[in-house]
Amino acid sequence: MADLKHRILMVSDFFYPNFGGVENHIYYLSQCLLKLGHKVVVLTHAYGNRSGVRYMTGGLKVYYVPWRPFLMQNTFPTIYGTFPIIRTILLREKISLVHGHQAFSTLCHETLMHARTMGYKVVFTDHSLYGFADVGSIHMNKVLQFTLADVTRAICVSHTSKENTVLRSGLPPEKVFVIPNAVDTAMFKPAQQRLGRDEIVIVVISRLVYRKGADLLVEVIPEVCRLYPNVRFVVGGDGPKRVRLEEMREKHSLQDRVEMLGAVPHASVRSVLISGHIFLNSSLTEAFCIAILEAASCGLLTVSTRVGGVPEVLPDDMIVLAEPDPSDMVHAIRKAISILPNIDPQVMHDRRLYNWNDVAERTEIVYNRALKCSDQSLLERLSRYLSCGAWAGKLFCLVMIIDFLIWRLLELLQPAEDIEEVPDVALRCHQHGERIEEIYRCKSE
Repeated sequence: MADLKHRILMVSDFFYPNFGGVENHIYYLSQCLLKLGHKVVVLTHAYGNRSGVRYMTGGLKVYYVPWRPFLMQNTFPTIYGTFPIIRTILLREKISLVHGHQAFSTLCHETLMHARTMGYKVVFTDHSLYGFADVGSIHMNKVLQFTLADVTRAICVSHTSKENTVLRSGLPPEKVFVIPNAVDTAMFKPAQQRLGRDEIVIVVISRLVYRKGADLLVEVIPEVCRLYPNVRFVVGGDGPKRVRLEEMREKHSLQDRVEMLGAVPHASVRSVLISGHIFLNSSLTEAFCIAILEAASCGLLTVSTRVGGVPEVLPDDMIVLAEPDPSDMVHAIRKAISILPNIDPQVMHDRRLYNWNDVAERTEIVYNRALKCSDQSLLERLSRYLSCGAWAGKLFCLVMIIDFLIWRLLELLQPAEDIEEVPDVALRCHQHGERIEEIYRCKSE
């Protein structure tokens, strides 16, 4: 363990009680960093009535800032409107490093910008893959280029994701590290008794949207059911493409062979997984895909499209890959069914290929390197923004100059020494191994 202890602010629009890959990543990484002795604080927006400061397991402190989501759980982009409260949190918690997550998070981009203005070292983790042709991706790539122009270090979850991020942002490859996701193997365990093979159950758990390949499922499921009378599908998840799947089920009279579960709470994912033999992932783009890790940990053989970083995730004997084409996916499922007798769920679980403690230790190394980087003046930082394009570069420089002036104004209106620092009560409780419910007792003492 490194001697240097960090005080980290994790920032993203995506966090609990919302569930997803980014949310799980931030939570588990934070828990492991707390165990390593670092202080971790999470900053996100309010979710419904969940607003203010909350404590989670292990003494993890979460700021649910009272901004409402604007679009797809993202806050409305204000550029400068978030600066005062972000500055206050950074100073109150005595933060030494800011770690932002997800390119689509507005709060992440704004916080990283303000933190760099205040002289903090910042790290960014990209969890997704984006294209280069459609209008949405072009705009997102320009925003990412602006944010990463002055980022200290960046992390990607796969080598494919690293290549994608470097191409989109123009970030020097030596600044980008590859640290994969992981899975909580204690939560995702195989069933105590192995399932019989008289009936083969194929499990799908995914958001039913275009990007996750829901349209492929509409064509694949009827064909597999036609070829194998003993195959049944369990589909968990919700989204705009759910209607198409239900129409397919009605059209082919597969009501008794295709079970639609709707949205599945994360706490119930294991119980769905262990009811099946094969896990099917039909994504059209994927940076890493934690879902197939969870399925493998539960002992399921995986069939997945060969897209993004998926081929890097599991060894060849644990996954069957296919092109994102219905006929090739059907062929892959046929292959998976043929090798199913050779699969031992407990052996697959015991391989434990990915571990959150390992992810945390590797992330700790990135933090150490980020903090060793030399400080830079405003002019040196502006030169980086200027290189982002003939017109965009000048616009980015103007945005940062205004941000710097606002920071100096805030320093005049409320000097840093006037902002009360928060005692590390939760951190001390965590280090002494006390339960989170006892934090309030610690406060009173």
